[in-house]
Amino acid sequence: MDVLEQVKTQGFVTAEIQKEKSLIKEIERLKKDKNAVILAHYYQQEEIQDIADYIGDSLGLSQEAAATNADVILFAGVHFMGETAKILSPDKKVIIPDLNAGCSLADSAPTDKFEAFLKQYPNHTVVSYINCSAEIKALSDIICTSSNAVKVVNSLPKNEKIIFAPDINLGRYVAKKTDRNLVLWDGACEVHIEISADKLKLLLGKYPNSKLIAHPECQQDVLDEADFIGSTTALLKYVAENDAPEFIVATEVGIIHKMKQAAPNKTIIPAPIHANNTCACSECPYMKLNTLEKIHASLTHLQPEIFVPEETRLKALKSVNRMLELS
Repeated sequence: MDVLEQVKTQGFVTAEIQKEKSLIKEIERLKKDKNAVILAHYYQQEEIQDIADYIGDSLGLSQEAAATNADVILFAGVHFMGETAKILSPDKKVIIPDLNAGCSLADSAPTDKFEAFLKQYPNHTVVSYINCSAEIKALSDIICTSSNAVKVVNSLPKNEKIIFAPDINLGRYVAKKTDRNLVLWDGACEVHIEISADKLKLLLGKYPNSKLIAHPECQQDVLDEADFIGSTTALLKYVAENDAPEFIVATEVGIIHKMKQAAPNKTIIPAPIHANNTCACSECPYMKLNTLEKIHASLTHLQPEIFVPEETRLKALKSVNRMLELS
């Protein structure tokens, strides 16, 4: 690169930094003017995590939203997360930066097909993972998260017949941990099933002192290799508290930003995926649809807004509250 090209590149980078700073300043102004709070999931891009009022997993963020005095909740995550916030906070305006930010796992359980599935298993208690639509929550008896799924299932009598939905990998993990024969809905998260057990073994050979930590939405061959299995929040805590110098992380790559902040002297390595691409890590394309520009536009216009029909909301709230009572 010659001197002229260097100057042009530096000028472009400086301009982009100034643009981002200006955008962040304007977002902060809009937040104050509209009494809004920004919630960001761990899987969001770094710059979004850095401007958020709260960062966490989907349920924890919705609980934060319910406790806040804000009039407006901007949920930087995916659609079902905005719905969960609305279920818990019906009097607040809930907006998300991009309505196209869906979820492959939530989409794997269409309402009509799920209703038909339930009719095949009468007299079963329906336990649904929070990563599902408001309609599926309304059809469920109790909701769970990846951190409390085992506790939720264990809270039910041993002889109770249970359907677990929509994530089949989390369901298998829970069935094994609880020694229960669960009826499983065949859904999955495209982010976690893309993680390659074969490539992981090669990576573990390259980093023999590392700890492999995995989300229970991963497939069994990945979980079999893991030193620790847990929710997104649990994985973050493990990295911060464990003495190992290196960690291979089998979940969405966005969590690594917080892990590096929590443990700056440790080496954090994203788990490899089946596909051969430049990133070689597992990214959620829906989470990554959100940008600072879209957050600014969303706060400016208070759109797109999340709506949940009241009948659906009340049924869903009942199943969510049943879980919260256990917590």
